[in-house]
Amino acid sequence: MRKMVLLMVSFMFMVSTPVQGAGVLSVQEAMNQPNGADVSVEGYIVGVPTAIDYVQQSNFTSNYALALADDPNETQVNDMIFVKLDAEYRSEYGLANNPGNMGKFIQVDGTRDPYFSHQGVEDVSSITTVSDDSNDGGDGGTDPAGYYENASGLSGSALKQALHNIIDDHTELSYSEVWRALRHTDEDPNNSNHVILLYSGDSLSKYDNGGNVDEWNREHVWAKSHGDFGTSMGPGTDIHHLRPTDVTVNSARGNLDFDNGGSAFSEAPDTYHDSDSWEPRDEVKGDVARMIFYMAVRYEGDSGELDLEVADYVGTSGPSIGKLTTLKQWHESDPVSVFEQHRNDIIFSDYQGNRNPFIDHPEYVERIW
Repeated sequence: MRKMVLLMVSFMFMVSTPVQGAGVLSVQEAMNQPNGADVSVEGYIVGVPTAIDYVQQSNFTSNYALALADDPNETQVNDMIFVKLDAEYRSEYGLANNPGNMGKFIQVDGTRDPYFSHQGVEDVSSITTVSDDSNDGGDGGTDPAGYYENASGLSGSALKQALHNIIDDHTELSYSEVWRALRHTDEDPNNSNHVILLYSGDSLSKYDNGGNVDEWNREHVWAKSHGDFGTSMGPGTDIHHLRPTDVTVNSARGNLDFDNGGSAFSEAPDTYHDSDSWEPRDEVKGDVARMIFYMAVRYEGDSGELDLEVADYVGTSGPSIGKLTTLKQWHESDPVSVFEQHRNDIIFSDYQGNRNPFIDHPEYVERIW
C-alpha cells in the first residue's frame, strides 16, 4: 500500500510539472530554450537573415528564412530569432516575394535549433498571422487586425474604391502643424535630434527648417500644382506625401513628373532630372511610388475634393502625375523599408488616423494598376 501511495504522489507531481517549451513564448523566451525543444513563438517579422550576424531589413533577396523579434523596430541581431522557411511557407511568408509582411506579428510552431549558427527555429509545422492587441485599435500597430477587411478579395476599381473608403476619413493638419509632424515621422533613427531628407538622404537638425539655402522644407511629393491644391488642409497638408527635403533640392524638383533619366543633380546623390521628369535615388524610389499611389486612392473627387490620377506619361497637367509604368517598376525594385513602415505607423497612431495601404499591402498596386 505504501508503495502505491508513493507511486500515485510521484505520478501527480509529474503531471503538474510544466513541460519545457509548452505555451506560446516571446522571442526572448524562445531563444533561452534548449536545442531540440518543441516551441511556439510569437514575434514581429523584422527581416531576412543571410548570415550569423546579418539580417536584411530592406531590399530582400531571399524567401528562405525570417528574423523575428519582440519589438517591430528591432535592429539588433542578438535580439532576434531566425526561422527557417521550408518550401511550403516561402510563397506566403518569404519577404523577397512579400515585402509587405515586414512588421507583421506571427506565431511559429517548430523545433528550437540553430540556423546560421544563431538561435533559431527549424522543422516548422505551422505559421499563422495573429492580432497583436497591444498595437491594435489605433495604438500604432502594423496593419491592425480588420483594417483592410472590406478590401479582401477585391481588385481593379472595386479595390481602389474600397481602399478609398477605408482611408478617406482622417484628421487633417494645418500647414504649420506639418513642421512638428515631420520632425517626428522622419526622425533619424540614429540621431533623435535630426530628420532624414528624402532625396539627398542627408541627416539634418530638426530645427534647421525654413526657406533658406541648406535648410529643409516641406516637399509635396505629389506636386501641389498638379491639381492646384496649394497648402490647403487636405491634399496640401497630408503627411503621407509630405517629406523633409533640402530647400535647393525641393526647388529643383519643382513640379516635375517622375521617370528615369536625365542629368545628375549634384546636391542629391544618384538623383537625375531633365525638363519634364525627376528620378530620385534608388533607396527611396519605392517610397515615392507608394506615396503617389496613396494620393491617387485617397483623393477620388468626392466631398468636393480633387480626383487625383496617375498617368502613364510625363508632362502631365491638371490633377494628374506620371509616370505610372515607371512608378510601378520603382515600387517593385525598392521594397518597403523599416523606416517607411515605422513612418506609416506614426501617421496612423499620432496624427491622421489613416494608413498608406501600399506600404501594408504592396500587392495592392498590381491589383489596381
